[in-house]
Amino acid sequence: MKHKPVYNGEPAKIRCPLFEAFLKYNYSTAHSAGLTLIWYWIGQGRDLEEPINFRLPDNHISKEKDTLWFRPALLNDTGNYTCMLRNATYCSKVAFPLEVVNKDPGSCVSQAVKPDTVMRYLEHTNVKLTCPDVDGFLPAGTKPKVQWLRNCVSVEGFHERYPNGLVLTFGVVRETFKGDYTCVVTYKENGQDFVLTRTLRIKVVAPPEKGTPPQIFSPDDRVVYEQPAGSELVLPCRVYFPYLKGLPPEVSWLVDGRNTDDIVDLKINISQNEIYDAVENLNYEKILIVPKATEEDLKRNYTCYARNPLGEEYRQAIVKLQVPVPRYTVELACGLGATVFLVVMLTVVYHVYWLEMVLFYRAHFGTDETILDGKEFDIYVSYARNAEEEEFVLLTLRGVLENEFGYKLCIFDRDSLPGGIVTDETLSFIQRSRRLLVVLSPNYVLQGTQALLELKAGLENMAARGTIRVILVQYKPIKKSRVKELRRAKAVLSIIKWKGEKSRYPQGRFWKQLLVEMPVKSRPRNSLEAQDLTYSSLENI
Repeated sequence: MKHKPVYNGEPAKIRCPLFEAFLKYNYSTAHSAGLTLIWYWIGQGRDLEEPINFRLPDNHISKEKDTLWFRPALLNDTGNYTCMLRNATYCSKVAFPLEVVNKDPGSCVSQAVKPDTVMRYLEHTNVKLTCPDVDGFLPAGTKPKVQWLRNCVSVEGFHERYPNGLVLTFGVVRETFKGDYTCVVTYKENGQDFVLTRTLRIKVVAPPEKGTPPQIFSPDDRVVYEQPAGSELVLPCRVYFPYLKGLPPEVSWLVDGRNTDDIVDLKINISQNEIYDAVENLNYEKILIVPKATEEDLKRNYTCYARNPLGEEYRQAIVKLQVPVPRYTVELACGLGATVFLVVMLTVVYHVYWLEMVLFYRAHFGTDETILDGKEFDIYVSYARNAEEEEFVLLTLRGVLENEFGYKLCIFDRDSLPGGIVTDETLSFIQRSRRLLVVLSPNYVLQGTQALLELKAGLENMAARGTIRVILVQYKPIKKSRVKELRRAKAVLSIIKWKGEKSRYPQGRFWKQLLVEMPVKSRPRNSLEAQDLTYSSLENI
């Protein structure tokens, strides 16, 4: 018979099990038939069964029809209680255990008393919880005092939980509301105060309206189990079951359409694992293992089957026999892989070191461009005429290009004769130069006439006769320009950007880019590879 321990000092009752499960008639019918109900008990640690004497003074045990009452139950009442129904020719009896326990120190309950579990649906509203097992204890017309606790903490002031006597109402069921809920009922009977302690364990589960048929995540069509003969075949079946009341979920493996229990010609091992989430949804895994799968085993049909009250699903595992790869195929694949790796490495090296490679080639194999071309200057420098740009041109550009690299620069303010016509001399200098180096800055666009004349002349010369090449050096960024010649030049020509202190380093990217655009001249120091420049030599310019 199902029974629970009762708390020391609290009322308890035992109803004779004969009238619940063994006899076809109730107590009144049995009494009318001349049968007498007698109670016996065997105390804990005793061997002899003895009748219960209900006439002892201050006896806390009494009988009322088919029920034995303890008001209250005490620790010494622990034992087996027998109810016997008999007359002169008939006798039937059954025993029922009673265990009386103390509450755990500092707790409102005892771990020995396992609470019943009840389910409540997530996000359902106005859900009620009624204090259990108090029927028959409370005298008629009595209004008891009830205190509700969750995990032994009073629920007074708890969010969305409202106690009202024997009923606790959940405004909205939340996942965090799960736990052990205890109702402590205090009432008075015959001038004596009694306390009843009852506990229910609340589990919050997914609501039925969100129930679906099972969902199989593995096996699926994207995963192929390709293995050689003789290896271990491991096939996982992973299924998601939303919480549903009713029949338990079912998962099984089918081999060639038959259940694994019916397979006798194939050795199969099955393992399984169940994981429940916070609202009792189930993630179920059932693994089929064939320890040494033969070639015939790998050609079988392996299907995962799952079912719940809302439907069923099948999913076949794609199993293939792995064919050994011929040796020459491996060698070919290795050779191809090495070739691809070499091409990738050369491509990376080229993109990283292409400037150095071009300068090395020019230094050792380049043809001198200055022979018999009729040009007097290597570079004509066009720049904005103000203090900052003049310092950059005269000290930095001129110092490195003339002193270190050996190029001959034409700087109008330095090389022009007094009294000449500016336009004629500018065009003459440009025609006698191999490169036009334009130092771009916001001031270059704003100053207008002289700088823009130089730019226009150089672009027309490069487009029409090709006797000069234009080099754009960005000293400072220009956001927008209304000069169409400058917009056209920036669209078709690459721009070498000066980056301040970072670009002063003579072996840096700025000077390498600039040298690539310079004319090739036969001289011992015509590239960075043939020089041993130091940072201090540039700073002292």
